Amino acid sequence: MRAPFTEARLLTVNEVAGLLRVSRMTVYRLIKEGQMPALRVGRSYRLREDDVDDYLSKRYTEAM
Repeated sequence: MRAPFTEARLLTVNEVAGLLRVSRMTVYRLIKEGQMPALRVGRSYRLREDDVDDYLSKRYTEAM
């Protein structure tokens, strides 16, 4: 169960890019393609930390 928006930890695009070690443009592309949900606040985006964790866990594969 997800925390309500008022209790969720929100991350900026820069913070998510740093966590994933990708460029900001990659994060913007993931948002635009609908692969990573985000909130629009003015002209910028905020992403729930839980949504970033979900994104990563769905893409995790074990090396053989």
